[in-house]
Amino acid sequence: MVVKVIVKANAYFDSVTLMAISKKITERAGVFDAVVGMGTDLNKELIANVGMETPEVVKAGPNDLLIAVKAENETILAEAIQAVEEALVQRKGAKKAAEQVPKSLDGALNLAPESNLVVISLPGAYAAREVKKALENNLHVMLFSDNVSLEDEIALKKLAHEKGLLMMGPDCGTAIINHVPLCFANVVRPGNIGIVAASGTGTQEVTSLIDRFGGGISQVIGTGGRDLKAEVGGIMMLDGLKALEEDPATAVIVIISKPPAPQVAEKVLAAVKNGSKPKVVFFLGGDRSAIEKAGAIAGYNLEDTARKAVALALGKEIPTDCVCCVEDLAVVEREQAGMAPGQKYVRALYTGGTLCDEAMLVLQEDLGGIYSNIAFKPELMLEDTSKSKKHTAIDLGDDKFTVGRPHPMIDPTLRLSRLLQEARDPETAVILLDVVLGYGSHPDPAGILVPVIKEAKALAQAQGRYLSVVASICGTHKDPQNFTEQEAKLKEAGVVIASSNVKAAKLAGTIVKDRQ
Repeated sequence: MVVKVIVKANAYFDSVTLMAISKKITERAGVFDAVVGMGTDLNKELIANVGMETPEVVKAGPNDLLIAVKAENETILAEAIQAVEEALVQRKGAKKAAEQVPKSLDGALNLAPESNLVVISLPGAYAAREVKKALENNLHVMLFSDNVSLEDEIALKKLAHEKGLLMMGPDCGTAIINHVPLCFANVVRPGNIGIVAASGTGTQEVTSLIDRFGGGISQVIGTGGRDLKAEVGGIMMLDGLKALEEDPATAVIVIISKPPAPQVAEKVLAAVKNGSKPKVVFFLGGDRSAIEKAGAIAGYNLEDTARKAVALALGKEIPTDCVCCVEDLAVVEREQAGMAPGQKYVRALYTGGTLCDEAMLVLQEDLGGIYSNIAFKPELMLEDTSKSKKHTAIDLGDDKFTVGRPHPMIDPTLRLSRLLQEARDPETAVILLDVVLGYGSHPDPAGILVPVIKEAKALAQAQGRYLSVVASICGTHKDPQNFTEQEAKLKEAGVVIASSNVKAAKLAGTIVKDRQ
């Protein structure tokens, strides 16, 4: 086995391009590992984890390109390095061919002067400047970027509020404005349900379930995950509520968020109470009684929230709270049957933060505390996010994992390697996954998972264990990935599919509940 590491100073390439090159090189016969990426801390950690760290890698900065390859012999190594270099040259050629694409906000406005909304996705350190420029040009903004300072967020949202504009974000991944899906969004039927949410995949889950339950969407306004913190004050949540109250296409309003800071909750619920349209509010893990006192309907979970919104929109009887239970105990018994005595833990690997939060709330009902990188309690925070502890749920879309890398819904590489890592642990009983469809997501998330799931199950079987894999698909039958085909691929690999995230988490918890 031989290793070669190359550091190219000040040679920038976008992370999606480098991810594709890494994947292509890793798939070559005789190549054990390949990391092609910018010199971010996360990429340097990846190189160190596969045993290819050098002093040059340690010294590399985020503007330096890293090429690290481990291969069977010198010939294969040289061919792999050459393939990387050729791919990089091709990418440079493609960039030159695309020079007509505008490289600035001013250039884009010259091409489309009628535009009134801009989507900004830049490294967080540079995003605020462009957002301010857009707002000063009287443009609504959807800020996809994360790692934007809280101070910048507050200043930009105040400016947007003063100008009567939306400033969705930072870290806003999902919006649907006048039926136009932006960034991570699903293909849903038009309708009269409007949503304002401090959640990306939580919104995708609710909009997809609304579509499946027969309802439709008028608008989806994202706020970014920090909007309801005390420092920000719910500026965009309140402005979004006002916009939906004034929108003639919206008859029912849905609010989705983690529990707001107490003083922000007062302002939001006051706006809920003073509004004229019926509302369903889901504060994940929050106080439902306060919501009901404000005259709104409280959602019990994301699925329950969608059901109640559709019932309101269609003029039907509001369903009672969806207290989730496992409908088919035969599935539980089947999944438990081949497990070894030591298998007792759930390992949840999520690409969606809100879906991960919801899963932890469900799992803890049956299993107690769940360790995580986004744990609800400080004592349950993982000291080392690369290693699970007892029952663990990981949000792979958290900022730590996305610095210098695409979101895991785009690039699933980290989840694939973590899945095999969990499969090797003799105490792992169930691996719980979300599979998110829609615009922006990987074109075949099930297809990229299936070979690794099969390998994981084979690893366990070779050691006399049965590994259960449980998943839910967040999406609709009109999404570009083809819901039916995605479901079929997963089932063929032995994955148990639940109809919603909350039901998948409940099933996973039930499988291991009696194995503690």
